[in-house]
Amino acid sequence: MLFNSSEPGDPQQTVSPRQMRPLAWATLGGLAMMTALLGACGQSGQEKPAAPPPRPALAVTVTQPTVVNMPDIIRANGSIAAWQELAVSTELQGLRLVELPVSVGDVVRKGQLLARFDEQTVQAELKQASAAVNEAETAYREARDNANRARQVDKTGAMSAQQVSQFLAQEQMADARRQTARAQLQTVQLRLARTRVLAPDHGVISARPATLGSVGQPGVELVRMVRQSRLEWRADVTATESVRVRPGQTARLAGPDGTVQTGTVRQVSPVVDAQSRNVQVFIDIPSTDPALGKLKPGMFVKGELQVGTRTSLTLPGSAIVLRDGFAHVFVLQAKNRIHLQRVQAGQQLSGRVEVSGLPATSQVVASGGGFLNDGDTVKVVTR
Repeated sequence: MLFNSSEPGDPQQTVSPRQMRPLAWATLGGLAMMTALLGACGQSGQEKPAAPPPRPALAVTVTQPTVVNMPDIIRANGSIAAWQELAVSTELQGLRLVELPVSVGDVVRKGQLLARFDEQTVQAELKQASAAVNEAETAYREARDNANRARQVDKTGAMSAQQVSQFLAQEQMADARRQTARAQLQTVQLRLARTRVLAPDHGVISARPATLGSVGQPGVELVRMVRQSRLEWRADVTATESVRVRPGQTARLAGPDGTVQTGTVRQVSPVVDAQSRNVQVFIDIPSTDPALGKLKPGMFVKGELQVGTRTSLTLPGSAIVLRDGFAHVFVLQAKNRIHLQRVQAGQQLSGRVEVSGLPATSQVVASGGGFLNDGDTVKVVTR
């Protein structure tokens, strides 16, 4: 390609493509420099973005831990059981059970009829024994009169000594037969009385395995009852905790509906269970007639034993903040900045929570910690 750069009338000059390459590169370099300069000028003319405004300081109140006397509590669990169970049975054999007027859950009084056996056979035995006593009494009176006459005649010498001895011996044998007949009558009378099975104490019927029409056997259980309707809580504590438990201490346990029942420690087991390595504590529960109330033998409940008191640091419950499943508080530091500090939360009492792992002189945010973060600046106000 040819480029004509001459004026009219000038001699014509020709530029080759090899001579045009340096000129093209110079032109491109100049354009690049101008573009960079224009970009720099455009950037320098733009304003920098404004910084975000500082977060406003929240108004908070602060408090200090307070030393209070807290109850020393041992938490435990265990089963409800009868204080004493009475297994009522019969000593009779071969008699048919004809009456069973009580059912499970009935409240019974001492001496109340629980069961009755057929007494016809015993009534017949009673008549026979009574007749035997009458016969023995008559024979004894006759022998006694003969013996008395023999004693009188013996003084006159009209009767031999051998005859007198025979009359005296007959009197003694008649008296012995009379005593035997009386004893047999008492045995039958006792047997008749035992056809009626009575409650040995007041309480609540907890089981009734007997069946009407069955034949009684000695020692076979007819009914079972909770004596005096008294229950006990058999709480399990560790061997270490057991040394702090004493009879007379107060226990509190939660019923099935959430109500709290109060009891008293009666006894601490002298042995450690070989399997669980726990010690059983027996807590008396006040009588809850009728039908034992809401607590029933066999229930598994949780509770606590108050074994004394101790001094502890406490904070209002509103000062405790839960983060990641742990208890924390916000501690006020220099320049009104707050620090999130983890603590150990313990028992609660009247709206206050026992805490540890916190100096007693700490200034702690009293409430509203859920809106704060570690390192925030706050405004302390007084109420």
